[in-house]
Amino acid sequence: MSLVSKFATVGGATLGSRVLGFARETLMAAALGTGPMADAFYAAFRFPNLFRRLFAEGAFNAAFVPLFAKEIEAGGIDGAKRFSEEVFGVLFTVLMIITIAMELAMPLLVSWIIAPGFVGDAEKFDVTVELAVIMFPYLMCMSLTAMLSGMLNSLHHYFAAAVAPIFLNVVLIGALGLALHSGASPLETARYLSWGVLAAGVLQMAVLYAGVLHAGMRIGFRWPRITPNVKRLLWLALPAAVTGGITQINQIIGQMIASTKDGAISVLQYADRVYQLPLGVVGIAVGVVLLPELARALKAGHEKEAANLQNRSMEFVLFLTLPAAGALWVISDEIVRVLYERGAFSPETTSVVAGTLAIYGLGLPGFVMIKALNPGFFAREDTKTPMRITMCSVVVNCVLAVSLFPFFHERGIATAEATSGWLTAIFLFVTLVRRGHWPLDKALAWRIARLLIATLVMAVSLNYAADALAARLAPTASLLEQVAALGALVGLAMVIYFGVAFLIGGADIGMIRRNVKRKAKPAPESGE
Repeated sequence: MSLVSKFATVGGATLGSRVLGFARETLMAAALGTGPMADAFYAAFRFPNLFRRLFAEGAFNAAFVPLFAKEIEAGGIDGAKRFSEEVFGVLFTVLMIITIAMELAMPLLVSWIIAPGFVGDAEKFDVTVELAVIMFPYLMCMSLTAMLSGMLNSLHHYFAAAVAPIFLNVVLIGALGLALHSGASPLETARYLSWGVLAAGVLQMAVLYAGVLHAGMRIGFRWPRITPNVKRLLWLALPAAVTGGITQINQIIGQMIASTKDGAISVLQYADRVYQLPLGVVGIAVGVVLLPELARALKAGHEKEAANLQNRSMEFVLFLTLPAAGALWVISDEIVRVLYERGAFSPETTSVVAGTLAIYGLGLPGFVMIKALNPGFFAREDTKTPMRITMCSVVVNCVLAVSLFPFFHERGIATAEATSGWLTAIFLFVTLVRRGHWPLDKALAWRIARLLIATLVMAVSLNYAADALAARLAPTASLLEQVAALGALVGLAMVIYFGVAFLIGGADIGMIRRNVKRKAKPAPESGE
């Protein structure tokens, strides 16, 4: 399967999940708006989500995948199976201890970390604690799911791991549908959603375990022991957890600050959901596919192939991400209005969310580049360097968020996160180049310059087109008219961007053919 085909497999499944996520957020906006129950739910949900990204997705994609790939190269499927069982025993035990400790300490966690600003509102505080207690076991389910995902990705089975998040959105849409149909109160709706999160975690874990069985591996439980392999994994995983979760670390910092203003947490969540679409479809897809591909190329001593993988991946992510950033900057108001503005979601809320989204859009290329750059370190089992860079960027984010929030509120937090993301991407890239791990590619530099020109032309055209369709995008227009007008803007933007990019050499058929025809090394026998 070609590199682009793998990106498309993961990106397509992620796109399906993100589209359902939009449906979920649209129902959420209609049911809860930016009211206190929305703030309570999002604050409670972000905490297990933060741990999931830190200790599950980030750590395991960074530390587990290269070691699993090494076991496959050295000992075949049997060696990889033994290593997986050793890790599973330790991981399950540690997660159980963490879950019990966090459940008991939840009131303190909410008052100190999750939402310090809620302490003065007894009802909001109590509801947040209740919802967090219900949802926190989701961390355990998703951490085990992340391990199973890492196994499947290393075995070149990408679809099951990519499609699993869809179940979270399906379950939550069902919970929202039930709440709206039964006329549930905002508090009851938040409870339905919280139990839905936990149920979805169990379902996702079951789906991934079935995928591992289908790939020819059956994992048994081993009594936890710190073997040399497990010790190496833990040594790599701790810094990788911090690095892989930079966006979530910055978001939890933003949430802590935003909790002092009513509705601010919900505003950040609604804006986050929109820019997560291109970030998920492009950035996560490239990160998920690139790491095992790069790790196996390096383990086999194919340095030239590894360099080509990195350059072509960067080419691919910017080719698709730059126009998305331009569009989010220019038509953020129109996007938010069509997606959210109904029910409890007012025009005033649209303005605030759109301004925040536009700033996130400017940070989008930086966020996506981090996903493409981190594998250059992780595949070489270096997780400490990106951790140090990440910690510096977190400090910058903290300083900017605290400084800007009193003046610009949610936009200040978005500015801090976008700036932090760009600084991280720049320092990661410079470090890889200085070490000789990322050979500079003149063709890539010229393509990026041309893609920036194509993006600028598209953005200017999109601005004029949005003005021309203003009446059809106004709040007074019907939803059908708004959706049709927004679809026309997106279609026009695609035609202009791709047309100009191909015309001036930012992209060409040869580039696409090179990536599509590139074949991966044959995967080891996996029982499929």
